[in-house]
Amino acid sequence: MRLGSGTFATCCVAIEVLGIAVFLRGFFPAPVRSSARAEHGAEPPAPEPSAGASSNWTTLPSPLFSKVVIVLIDALRDDFVFGSKGVKFMPYTTYLVEKGASHSFVAAAKPPTVTMPRIKERETPLPSLLVLCGDHGMSETGSHGASSMEEVNTPLILISSAFERKPGDIRHPKHVQQTDVAATLAIALGLPIPKDSVGSLLFPVVEGRPMREQLRFLHLNTVQLSKLLQENVPSYEKDPGFEQFKMSERLHGNWIRLYLEEKHSEVLFNLGSKVLRQYLAALKTLSLSLSTQVAQYDMYSMMVGTVVVLEVLTLLLLSVPQALHRKAELEVPLSSPGFSLLFYLVILVLSALHVIVCTSAESSCYFCGLSWLAVGGVMVLASALLCMVVSVLTNMLVGGSASRKNPVHPSSRWSELDLLILLGTAGHVLSLGASSFVEEEHQTWYFLVNTLCLALSQETYRNCFLGDDSEPPCGLRVEQGLDGATAAWQDGPACDALERDKGHRSPSASQVLRGHEKWMVLASPWLILACCRLLRSLNQTGVQWAHRPDLGHWLTSSDHKAELSVLAAISLLVVFVLVQRGCSSVSKAALALGLLGVYCYRAAIGSVRFPWRPDSKDISKGIIEARFVYVFVLGILFTGTKDLLKSQVIAADFQLKTVGLWEIHSGLVLLAALLFRPHNLPVLAFSLLIQTLMTKFIWKPLRHDAAEITVMHYWFGQAFFYFQGNSNNIATVDISAGFVGLDTYVEIPAVLLTAFGTYAGPVLWASHLVHFLSSETCSSSALSHACFCYALICSIPVSTYIVLVTSLRYHLFIWSVFSPKLLYEGMHLLITAAVCVFFTAMDQTRLTQS
Repeated sequence: MRLGSGTFATCCVAIEVLGIAVFLRGFFPAPVRSSARAEHGAEPPAPEPSAGASSNWTTLPSPLFSKVVIVLIDALRDDFVFGSKGVKFMPYTTYLVEKGASHSFVAAAKPPTVTMPRIKERETPLPSLLVLCGDHGMSETGSHGASSMEEVNTPLILISSAFERKPGDIRHPKHVQQTDVAATLAIALGLPIPKDSVGSLLFPVVEGRPMREQLRFLHLNTVQLSKLLQENVPSYEKDPGFEQFKMSERLHGNWIRLYLEEKHSEVLFNLGSKVLRQYLAALKTLSLSLSTQVAQYDMYSMMVGTVVVLEVLTLLLLSVPQALHRKAELEVPLSSPGFSLLFYLVILVLSALHVIVCTSAESSCYFCGLSWLAVGGVMVLASALLCMVVSVLTNMLVGGSASRKNPVHPSSRWSELDLLILLGTAGHVLSLGASSFVEEEHQTWYFLVNTLCLALSQETYRNCFLGDDSEPPCGLRVEQGLDGATAAWQDGPACDALERDKGHRSPSASQVLRGHEKWMVLASPWLILACCRLLRSLNQTGVQWAHRPDLGHWLTSSDHKAELSVLAAISLLVVFVLVQRGCSSVSKAALALGLLGVYCYRAAIGSVRFPWRPDSKDISKGIIEARFVYVFVLGILFTGTKDLLKSQVIAADFQLKTVGLWEIHSGLVLLAALLFRPHNLPVLAFSLLIQTLMTKFIWKPLRHDAAEITVMHYWFGQAFFYFQGNSNNIATVDISAGFVGLDTYVEIPAVLLTAFGTYAGPVLWASHLVHFLSSETCSSSALSHACFCYALICSIPVSTYIVLVTSLRYHLFIWSVFSPKLLYEGMHLLITAAVCVFFTAMDQTRLTQS
């Protein structure tokens, strides 16, 4: 079966989205939490076990302390307090540990964890309690992030006058879990233990209390943990901790009955001590079971998703020679006898493996809980992908010898730009394995686009001054028009997006450009570089320098509203000038009114001001103004879609399709202008300016092929994602974009608007790519090549990243650094799938016309 490159790439990305969804469901399992929510009211505490006797204790115990003060020290390692270093650097703390009224522990920050996440649960003559602790430790070199003992173990010191002094008693600190702090503080303050807490009471805190109170504290803690176990573990009755709890409760009831009969006897004390030990053992086992459940990944679902994604990536990589061929078509092997035999064999093996895993798994698994119809569909998909990979690989090996004997392009060579694209992509992918590079990924993309500008500058200088005597695969002519120099493609015998001979370049720019056009070509890379440098100073992002003041903070302060208003107005004017040139007269009017509405909306909500109303205090939600803009956005998008549909019927009207694509691009620009905050409007204006410069003075004169143009669009789209102020931290998502023009929260519009506002940079560059390749290149396969390249360059990072995240799943920063990036990659892949669908639709339009 033959498929076009674009259609094949779109199908591959859609399958990748499915694989990533399964992986994410396994990576983010359902958390251990109680089903009893706060809105149902506070649940009464469990009564004291009675064993037939009537007990009068059905309330929470009284608090042990009047208040708690927590001193949290970043990266405080346990030997900084308990070892010889503590005597030197923290002498008073060491004195309290050794001789003061305190209890000391070594609390393990069990990976995966972040800064004390499990403490967030978060007048009388009673004493106060001081808690001294660290969030995590550090290695000998001062770093932290891994799971070594030095980085995991932290000191936990509880200091209070209520504790018995230990003169001369140097104890070795007991090892506990950080999760124990929440339960301990709740009991110490006379509060209910948080329902989702998986920690156990630090018994030394209450060991000075009467026996009945000690047993009451332990009983409340074990009841809370047993309920949590029942709600999250299907086979809870077989759990050793639950069995110990039931035994402890029975013994506790017997002790209460004996206590009510005779309050002072040796038998009572001995039985109480036995119940105490039984409760402590049950607490330890229950807490361990629940902690394991919290940190447990659904590895089966993760492996299924990973296998599907890696199969798709392998298929894309193996299909590069066919997909980027002049015909832009692939032979997808789905009907050969060998394919059928291997296909059914793989399905049989996967089915057997599924049964074995699901029947032997001790914990719940998402993939095992699906119906056999859904599981069978995934297995058929995985088997088909594997068979296609084997078939394509076999054909490559069989046909390899003939290709080596008869090379198609004996004189082809890699250009400097090709090497930059290859090395830049590889470098970016490798950087995703380091937490610091993930936090500061914007620096990687800034470096890549800056290097790209320098490489383009070198290429323009070489073409303008050195020249090239070889024959061009595609001729270029320069025409004078109203807009100045415009370059147009001229068909030649080898006019193809990727199959042209790299060793035979087209005539140099000095042969086709004259006068100021030549100098604009030379100056364009430097102008683009200057624009990028200005944009970097607008929004500080990432982690290391996010706290530093930037131009955006200066503009958004109330003292500089006039400057922000002027900048926003100028930016909107620039947007109109750059966008209107490709629109029809009706769309031009709609665009002008829409941009005016954008400014009115921002003025209505108080972000900017009108010159004639500098001190206006009439601030509203701007709902009418925003909906006014939405009308023009939908109108422009409708007009562009109508023109595209008409171009399918009127095959000869190529200009109509070009205008339709530009109007769709214009509608997206207007929507972005509405959703962007005022200080970010220069980002939109500079994006359009760079697109204009690249189109007129880089891509046309230098005749880059579709693959190079696609990668450059992708790189700039990624850079503008960070120019907006985004990062790999969820906190930088501007959720206010989802409420523009909405009276109340409406889920679907809010999600779509927030997604577009966040990924406006990549989306606008992708839509510009479709318009450019549809209107400027002579190759009939340019869109198919671009769709395939776009899918491939997006698939490589996400496929590599899920493998890295799986191997780093116990890293100390897995939840604070790596998992948010995983969510961004998943969403970016979904956006890529939508972009590829648009590419394919436009490519089908071309095929219909041809």
